[in-house]
Amino acid sequence: MLFFLPLVLGFCIAFLAVILPGLINMTAAKISLQEGKNEALNFALGASVIIFFQTFIAVMFARFISIHQEIIATLQEIGIFVFSLLSIYFFWIAEKPKKIKTDSKVKGKSNRFFLGMLLSMLNLLPIPFYVFASMSLSASGYFSFDKIPVSSFVVGVVCGSFTVFYIYIVAFKKIEKKTEILMRNINTIIGSVTTFMAVVTLFKLLYK
Repeated sequence: MLFFLPLVLGFCIAFLAVILPGLINMTAAKISLQEGKNEALNFALGASVIIFFQTFIAVMFARFISIHQEIIATLQEIGIFVFSLLSIYFFWIAEKPKKIKTDSKVKGKSNRFFLGMLLSMLNLLPIPFYVFASMSLSASGYFSFDKIPVSSFVVGVVCGSFTVFYIYIVAFKKIEKKTEILMRNINTIIGSVTTFMAVVTLFKLLYK
C-alpha cells in the first residue's frame, strides 16, 4: 500500500486534470492526424518527461511547506482569495470557449520529442496544482512525503498524463464530439470546482 496507493492517486489526479482539452493533448491529437501515431507518441513522451520533473519539484516544495507549518495558514488564506476570484471569473466573466480547430497545420518538422518538452515547459500550472494536491492528500492521511510514496506518486502522475495523451492520439475523432460538449460547459465546471475548494479551505481555517 505504501507504493500502490500514491501511484493510483497520482494516476487518477493527473488523468482528471489533463483530460480536459488543452494545448498539449490537442497538439498531440493534431500531430497524430497530420503526421502519424509515432510522431505524436514522441511528442507525448517529451511532454511527459517535463511533467515528471514538474511534479517532483511540486512535491518537494509541498514537503518543505508541510515542515514549516506557519506557512500553511497563510497559503490557505491566499487560496480562499484566489479560488473566490476564479469562481467569479468562470461563472460571470469568462466567455464561452470556442471550438478548438483540429484541421490547422502543426508547423515545422523539428523533433516532436523536443517540441513536447518545450510546450510542457511553457505550461507552469502543474507545479502549483500538484503542490496543493499532494498537501491535501497528506493532510487527509492518504499520502506521506517519504521517498517511496513520493516516487510512486510522481510515476502515477506521469502515467496518468501519458494515458490521456495516448487517448487523444489514438481516439480523438471518436471523442471529438464529447470534448465539444465539455468545452461548452467548462466554465461552469471549473467555477463549481473553485467554489468548492474555497468553501473547503475556509472551513479548514475556521475549524482547525
